Amino acid sequence: MREFGSRIAAILTLLGLMMIGITLWLGFTWAPDVNPDDWHAPEAYRILFWHVPTAWACFNAAAILFIGSGAWFIKRLEWGWRLHVVGANLGLVYGLCVMISGPLWGTVEWGTPWDLTDVRLNTFAILAGISLYLVMGHQGQADNEETRDTFAAVGLFGFLLVPLTIAAIRIWENRHPPPIINSDGSSTLDSQILLVMLLGVISFQILVIGQVMIRYYISELEERLTNIQTKID
Repeated sequence: MREFGSRIAAILTLLGLMMIGITLWLGFTWAPDVNPDDWHAPEAYRILFWHVPTAWACFNAAAILFIGSGAWFIKRLEWGWRLHVVGANLGLVYGLCVMISGPLWGTVEWGTPWDLTDVRLNTFAILAGISLYLVMGHQGQADNEETRDTFAAVGLFGFLLVPLTIAAIRIWENRHPPPIINSDGSSTLDSQILLVMLLGVISFQILVIGQVMIRYYISELEERLTNIQTKID
């Protein structure tokens, strides 16, 4: 059963990577140009085919972190701690993807890489910072129940930033572009652009699932190896 699950994880990971490659290819070759009258740097918008999907992947990682943190903090479940660690690691990876691609686009479109008055930018930066804190803490602190409780509490708190970040551009619309899909299901984007964007979002969801499964199996193997080494010693 474990071998079958690991194969599924590998397939999902490879499928996600392939779909991401297709998304980027379509984004740079098939997606139409945007109206130059509405954008300061029309061609630079294509980086958003990477930026938006990785942002949603980061939100998924935060949800995984929340579930794992809750399972450990409330029930002391070992699988919960594994999910906590995986969620923190993926949150950092995809958070960095967003924090790099966003300022690159902002520099050419806005004339500045960051706007401290924009709530969404700042809440997302804090969310990525929490993942960084957790990853560094996991590596630098002793692995015991006390430290796990502390990190799990931080993981639970960090998830609160996800709905706040999503809602920020609706409540405090400032510099950040509006949502690609409105609350009524409509969109101001060209249908081809929207199609490629949604393909990218789905691709990264598949990749995240595959990565979580792979990392979970690796954690199980590491735990078994530790137990074997303890018995030998």
